[in-house]
Amino acid sequence: MRLVLLGPPGCGKGTQAKRLQGIFGIVQLSTGDMLRAEAASGSDIGLEAAALMHAGQLVPDAMIIALIKARVDQPDCQKGFILDGFPRTLAQAEALDAMLAERHLDIDGVLAIEVDDEDIVTRIAGRFSCSRCGALYHDVFHRPKQDGLCDVCGATEFTRRPDDTAETVRKRLQAYHAQTVPIIEYYGRKGLVRSVDGFGAIAEITEKLTVAIREGTRVD
Repeated sequence: MRLVLLGPPGCGKGTQAKRLQGIFGIVQLSTGDMLRAEAASGSDIGLEAAALMHAGQLVPDAMIIALIKARVDQPDCQKGFILDGFPRTLAQAEALDAMLAERHLDIDGVLAIEVDDEDIVTRIAGRFSCSRCGALYHDVFHRPKQDGLCDVCGATEFTRRPDDTAETVRKRLQAYHAQTVPIIEYYGRKGLVRSVDGFGAIAEITEKLTVAIREGTRVD
C-alpha cells in the first residue's frame, strides 16, 4: 500500500503518518527527514541539498525524486509507504508517478487532512517552547501548570519561532492552497483522494484516516 498524506502546515501530518505507519506496517517517508539525513551523511547530494537549504533556496524536484527513488528501493518499503510532505506541487506529483511507473508501482490513495485556516493559525501562532529543555507548550491548548515556569525543568525562559506569527502562517496557508488544489484535482481525476476532517483529538483523527484508508470513502 502506497499512500500520499496531504494537509496544511500545523495539521499534524507527521504525527498521523507515524501512527498510520504502526497500524498498517508501512514506512513513513518524510522528505524533510530524508534531506536532513542525507545532509548529515556527507554524501554529494546531501551536501548540495544542505547548501541550498542553508541559503534559503528550494531543493530541486529532481533531487528530491532521486532521494525518494533510492528510498523506495530499500527492503523496508516493499510492503508500502506513506509520503509525508511530498508532493507539494503538481509537477512533483507528476514526477513521482513517472518514477513509480518505472517500477510498475502506483499510488493507492491520497489522504487530504482538512482543517479550517483560522484553526491552523491558532495552532501555530500559539506555540512556544522552553529555552532550556525544549519542552513544547501552547497559549491555548497546553500552558505550563504555573505560568512562566517550565513543567519539565523549571526554567523561566521561553521562546517562539520567528515564523510562527499569524501573518506568516496565513501567507504559508495561501501558498499551500495554491499549490495543493491542483494536486488534489490531479489525484481526484484518478479517484484516489480521500478527504478527512482534521478537527479533533489525535486519536480521533487517526481513526478517521484509518477508516478512510480501509473503506476508500470520505470521512467527516
